[in-house]
Amino acid sequence: MEFDFITLIGFAAGTITSIGFIPQLIRGHRTKKLDDVSYFMPVVLAVGMTLWLIYGLLRQDLAIIIANGFGISCNLSLLFLKIRYSHAGSS
Repeated sequence: MEFDFITLIGFAAGTITSIGFIPQLIRGHRTKKLDDVSYFMPVVLAVGMTLWLIYGLLRQDLAIIIANGFGISCNLSLLFLKIRYSHAGSS
């Protein structure tokens, strides 16, 4: 795989958009409150990112694969925290 300027832009874009999830995950884990996070948002984003991941795999584009693999993990983690802490608070 050739790491040219376009590939570096792809990695930069993937990194910047992916780290946007980290503060919400940290905050949700610390406070155990995710009332302001809908169930719909992480599910829709995970589905869209899964399609991007498939696209990246078919194109053999490492920047797309890594960014969306990480993004899927973040969205599923957010969904897991939302489910876990919503049930914990209701009992």
